Amino acid sequence: MNTEPHNDPQPGSEAVLPPPPSLWAGLREAIRGTNADYTRIPLRKAVFLLAVPMVLELVLESTFAVVDIFFVAKLGSSAVATVGLTESYLFLLYAVAMGLAMAVTAVVARRIGEGKRDEAAITAVQAIFIALLVSLPVAVVGIVYAQDLLRLMGADAWTLEHGYRYTQWMLGSNAVILLLFVINAIFRGAGDAAIAMRVLWLANGLNIVLCPLLIFGIGPFPEMGIEGAAVATVIGRGSGVLYQLWTLFRGGKHIRVAAAQLAWHGAIAWSIVRTSLGGVGQMIVAMTSWIFLMRILASIGSEAVAGATIAIRIMMFTTMPAWGMSNAAATLVGQNLGARQPERAEASVWRIGWYNMAYLVAVSALFFLLPRELVALFSSDPRVVAIGAEWLRILSYSFFVYGWWMVSVQAFNGAGDTATPTWINVVFFWLIQIPLSYWLAIHLGWQHTGVFWAVFVSETSVGLFTLWLFSRGKWKAVAV
Repeated sequence: MNTEPHNDPQPGSEAVLPPPPSLWAGLREAIRGTNADYTRIPLRKAVFLLAVPMVLELVLESTFAVVDIFFVAKLGSSAVATVGLTESYLFLLYAVAMGLAMAVTAVVARRIGEGKRDEAAITAVQAIFIALLVSLPVAVVGIVYAQDLLRLMGADAWTLEHGYRYTQWMLGSNAVILLLFVINAIFRGAGDAAIAMRVLWLANGLNIVLCPLLIFGIGPFPEMGIEGAAVATVIGRGSGVLYQLWTLFRGGKHIRVAAAQLAWHGAIAWSIVRTSLGGVGQMIVAMTSWIFLMRILASIGSEAVAGATIAIRIMMFTTMPAWGMSNAAATLVGQNLGARQPERAEASVWRIGWYNMAYLVAVSALFFLLPRELVALFSSDPRVVAIGAEWLRILSYSFFVYGWWMVSVQAFNGAGDTATPTWINVVFFWLIQIPLSYWLAIHLGWQHTGVFWAVFVSETSVGLFTLWLFSRGKWKAVAV
């Protein structure tokens, strides 16, 4: 399999190779951004230049998720449960945002690979318009019906009385969430991963600073409790969106939007929507599955919800670097298919898959050896710690398979084939994970343990199946 382009020296000439760049020089280039053509430079370098900023971007994103729950946990298990229940609805929004982002990355990457940068910029504008349109009804429902939404999820009395304002803020400001996802997807698809990294550094850096100040009322700041966590998030994400827009119009290394391109193009917008439907579908299937799992856990008790919420935050923190590498695979697949180099596109996925597996094997060891210590960083409640630690231990048994699932799914999405992962998710999450969770947790009386083992079975199976399907290669023929 050809994975690296090479140039043979001409007969009679002496090949003079430049000295290899230092690791520090490579890191500096990756973080600053580069004009490199990812379809032509050596594959190892292309992976490195894209993966480093994407990993660093998502590391800070996951750091905020952990810091946020650390401070919220000081308010009690009901406050943590409020975050978990609200995120159950946010997961639906994330599904739309991520599905739209998948389509945007695929289309922009394909246009960049084809050398059509003006079309890539017009695509970016249409994606922003679509994100704003989607955000409006979600904001109205979130602000008006916050308590009803929490009651539907089985929230306790404290959450209904004190936590609903957190839900109002998070759902009411959903436009900044959608724009963060979509505009960063534009940058990633174009190959400007360093810009996407700086955006989330700004957004999450502000979140981390403001979160304790607004929750506990430190110094001149008001003591807002759990509502303060939401306000801090909105300020941080809103600042990130402003920086995104300024950079997009100012121009990155690979894409720039001009004022003349600020117009609605129905055909291009519909193409994005059509491509995104599969991505939205696959994420909605996965996210609604999580909502059902949280509903089952809520029927068991607030401690089960809190333990699962902390465990999922820890999992998010540790998997973000793997998702960063997987996002690099999506960009490389899209651009190389646009440049008519399908073999190079496939080679990039296998290379990143091995990197992911090695990383997640190390994470699995940490989950297996120190599960209670990790959860105890966020809660002193013995029951919450025991439940969260149990899930981390179960995850450790096959977490490395999850890394292969990430890469292979992103390969399908980067190629524009968002429908295949959707049907895979329907089978493994709706038809296997949810019924199995209910049967084990409620029917057999395993409670939260049954939910955790059902997740283990379904997600291990979906990882292996998706990787096998990717290896068949039909994704190479998808047109976007």
